[in-house]
Amino acid sequence: MRIGDLARETGVNRRLLRYYEEQGLLRPARLPNGYREYGDADVTAVRHIRTMLAAGLPTAAIARLLDCVHDDGERMVPAACPGMVASLRRERRRIAESIARLRTSQEALDSMLATVLKQPG
Repeated sequence: MRIGDLARETGVNRRLLRYYEEQGLLRPARLPNGYREYGDADVTAVRHIRTMLAAGLPTAAIARLLDCVHDDGERMVPAACPGMVASLRRERRRIAESIARLRTSQEALDSMLATVLKQPG
């Protein structure tokens, strides 16, 4: 299938599919005319990529982990590949730190709002 077919099949636009290719997440075959040729495995890979992106993983981590997941017919299932647990823990820690920074920012904004709202007028 061509990139337009993959875009329709996955709901991901062509530009983003090309980006996934640039990041090493997709490796389509190239036809003699230079067109990309995708297969059913690429449809599954795009679903896995989207699932991992939704979990907050950056594309660099996805590139390391993509070969460590498979599809059970309904959803992505991670396998215990070397480095999988360490990578997921590292990314979870990074996200937890971001959440903590955002909570601190939210508390500061809440404080400013409370001060402004207490002022007359």
